[in-house]
Amino acid sequence: MLKAIQILGCCSSGFVWKPRSSGGLSFISVSAKPLTYSLSSGRATRMDSSFLPEFSPRRTRSLRAFRASSARSESNPDGRNASSSSVAVQSSAVSFSVSIMQGNVRKINFCQWCGGPTKHEIPDGEEKMRPICTVCGKIAYQNPKMVVGCLVEHDNKVLLCKRNIQPSFGLWTLPAGYMEIGESAAEGAIRETWEEANAEVEVLSPFAQLDIPLIGQTYIIFLANLKKPQFSPGPESSECQLFALDDIPFNSLAFSSMLVTLNLYVEDVKAGKPKFHYGTINKRPGTSPSDIHAFTLDYHLQS
Repeated sequence: MLKAIQILGCCSSGFVWKPRSSGGLSFISVSAKPLTYSLSSGRATRMDSSFLPEFSPRRTRSLRAFRASSARSESNPDGRNASSSSVAVQSSAVSFSVSIMQGNVRKINFCQWCGGPTKHEIPDGEEKMRPICTVCGKIAYQNPKMVVGCLVEHDNKVLLCKRNIQPSFGLWTLPAGYMEIGESAAEGAIRETWEEANAEVEVLSPFAQLDIPLIGQTYIIFLANLKKPQFSPGPESSECQLFALDDIPFNSLAFSSMLVTLNLYVEDVKAGKPKFHYGTINKRPGTSPSDIHAFTLDYHLQS
């Protein structure tokens, strides 16, 4: 699977992919046209269109002390105010300052381990510019964030949470958030569902992996069932509700990743065959984070 994704990463959206049967996953179909969304209906269509950017997801609560010592990007994904973040940065000897260099690539000025100043060079054997500490010599690598969540099924309905925090306050989302150090993707998805919806769930299978290169995020969404029929809003949700497929609020969803996931799920249910989906969500830089209904879903693979 990783080999296939590496190959797809350097291809255009009009690639041809042949199905292959082996001991691992076998991708059996590919979307030749990008998947885009109509602003009026909120539903999926296959056509060429401009695309708009995703926004950062929600914050998580554990490992607060660790996160307080790290600077955040200008999008402020943790939903904290700028003043509290700057105080945390200034109070920690190992914190580092961040400024935008180009797109979502950030210039790290100080070492996150010893606090020493950095220089930006291409390390031996590498191809990209990296921040290198002039004191301890360590390289600060910037890697994508992993977002995990659950698509919870119950009585032919899906569980959604209305966000009680920014960004996308008051809009609906699947329970999802940043994966924490020390947990698996499935464990993180279960934890997020409990934190946002006070719902105990059993993970059934992975449903979708959606890469969003523009903001450096990868979403992994699992299909899950409720262990108990009880749920209620957590601190970051103002409301939790089960929606029949025809009642899903597609025009009031928080993120384009949620829009893609739920549209793919509805397609699978109506076709009577659940699948695993991989795709890349591409958006146009510089567009408002709230504009989530027009984008392209490229390299869409289904198994």
